[in-house]
Amino acid sequence: QVQLVESGGGLVQAGGSLRLSCAASGRTFSSCTLAWFRQAPGKELDFVSVISRSGDYIHYRDSVKGRFTISRDNAKDTGYLQMDSLQPEDTAVYYCAARCRYANYVPITVAQYDTWGQGTQVTVSS
Repeated sequence: QVQLVESGGGLVQAGGSLRLSCAASGRTFSSCTLAWFRQAPGKELDFVSVISRSGDYIHYRDSVKGRFTISRDNAKDTGYLQMDSLQPEDTAVYYCAARCRYANYVPITVAQYDTWGQGTQVTVSS
């Protein structure tokens, strides 16, 4: 089983940037699909972005397209979420998640992921 630890959250003004990291340990990170989700206060946990095991497939929710960039470095067992042009509506706790079981589809729902990090708070002030 892989373990995940997020870092890089914080407080930033609207228009600013943050880079979240997701450090993995415990098994071969490169065999796992990696995703980012977020949960705003009083809201459900929502999909943000996903990257395939080799990094050759990437998908974003519409509201972050053109502003967020997901990536991974399998040699470092680490995933990233670069967030630019941040807006107050991006305020949430951000979680990375891994799915290490085979799937013939791209997982984008909470239930399709097996392992979660503890979350990191991102707050965007107006």
